[in-house]
Order: sequence, then C-alpha cells, then structure tokens
Amino acid sequence: MRVMSTLLALAFCIAAGAVSAEPASKALPPTIAIIIDDMGHSLTEGERLANLDQPLTLAFLPYRRHTDSLARLAHKQHKEIMLHAPMANTRNYGLGPGGLTPEMNEQSMATTLRRALQSIPHVQGVNNHMGSLLTQQLQPMDWVMKELFRYPVYFIDSRTIASSVAGDVAAAYRIPTMTRDVFLDHEQTEEFVDRQFKLLIKRARENGSAIGIGHPHKVTVDYLEKHLPKLDEQGIAIATVSGLWAMRNGNREMFAEGEKQAIRPAFAKKD
Repeated sequence: MRVMSTLLALAFCIAAGAVSAEPASKALPPTIAIIIDDMGHSLTEGERLANLDQPLTLAFLPYRRHTDSLARLAHKQHKEIMLHAPMANTRNYGLGPGGLTPEMNEQSMATTLRRALQSIPHVQGVNNHMGSLLTQQLQPMDWVMKELFRYPVYFIDSRTIASSVAGDVAAAYRIPTMTRDVFLDHEQTEEFVDRQFKLLIKRARENGSAIGIGHPHKVTVDYLEKHLPKLDEQGIAIATVSGLWAMRNGNREMFAEGEKQAIRPAFAKKD
C-alpha cells in the first residue's frame, strides 16, 4: 500500500506540474553545460575530450573497455563524471551490461543500478542511455529514483522521448535534477553540429542556461575543440552540470555533508 501511495502521489505531482526548475539568475552570463554520452568505448576521442580545457561533463557507460581508465583521466583533468545508465528503449536496441529493463523487479533493478554506480570512478550524477521505453513508466522510475536517493548524485533526464516521467519522479524524490535541452549530433556532420550548437547558445540566451548532449564522435570532438575556446568572446559561459545546477539554485550545495551514503567503488584503485 505504501508503494502505491507513493506512486499515486508522484502521478499527481507530474499531472499537476508541481515540480519545476528554478530559473537561472539574470545577473549571470548565459551559461551552457555540455554532457558527452557513451563514454568508455573510444579511447582516442575519450582522451581528447578529457584533455579539453573547458569544464565538460562526461557520462560513462558501465563496464566498457575504457570506462575506468578514461573516467580517472577525466577526473584528473577536472571534468565531471556521470553514469550513463542504459535503459530499455522502444526500438528494442541492445543495452549491453548494466541495462535496466521493465522485466526487472525492484531488487534486481536496484542492485544493477548500484553496481553500475560503483563501477564508475568519481561519479557525481546519472543520466539515461536510450530509455525511451523505461523512462515513460512510473513504477520502474520510482524504483530507480528510490535507489539514487540514497547517494550524493544528481539526475539528468536525457529526454529521449517527450513523455518521459524520469525527471519529474527524480524531483519528487528531491534528487537534484535538470533536463536536456538540445541534442548536438544525432546527425554526424559539421553542419548539423554547428546548427545544434548555435541552438544551444540561443536557448541559453533566452533562458539563462541550457544543457546540450553530444557523443564522442570525431566530428563532435573536432567541433568542440574549435568552438569552445570562442565562447568567451560571445559572452557565453560554460559550466559542469553541478555548476549549472548551483547557478539555477542560488549557488547552494546539492547535499549537506553526511546527508547521503557514499558510493563504495567496486574496485579499489589509486588514481
């Protein structure tokens, strides 16, 4: 009964639009955050991204060949690290290890998610990889956010489908949360990336801030290497996701000290 009551309350919040992000302060310059998804496969592009000067946020798939080493390098280079959690999609694409599916019960979903978090060094946040099926479903999202609530992590709804409830459920659990504004490179041409990057800046100028998501494609990394250093002359700032959240929330800390349970790394390694 308690679970059903929670779900009903969440459904009411979603239907009523009871949870919303605070607007960015107008005293600050328009600010973008860029998340790079699907990290862990490509060593070459991953190293290039880790070594960029700007404060990118890199979202790593769990258990991929280069996830551990690249996450450690990225952390040393002052990048922010996320878990890119694979979730079931409407096209039945394979999820790989660490995937979350509607067939799982609460315990299986929580254990899979916890182990994925433990596999990512220096993890500070989570977003969904694919997820067009799972993020529409209230019960699985309740289980996901119930587990994430235990840890000092934020959640970004990648918004792979317009009817996603993931961000609303995260907010109902009082997990720091925001939503993707622009996908940068679902067409892998310089012209398309340029158009989407300019759209991201336009959204930031209109709303104070905006979040873009890209991937470690060569065309994307080439573009970012060339254009991120030019943001200052355009009057645009760039921040990590947690930095952008702080900007939208009066520069307050996400979590009080000792408020959350620490994520215990799956493998103890020195950085």
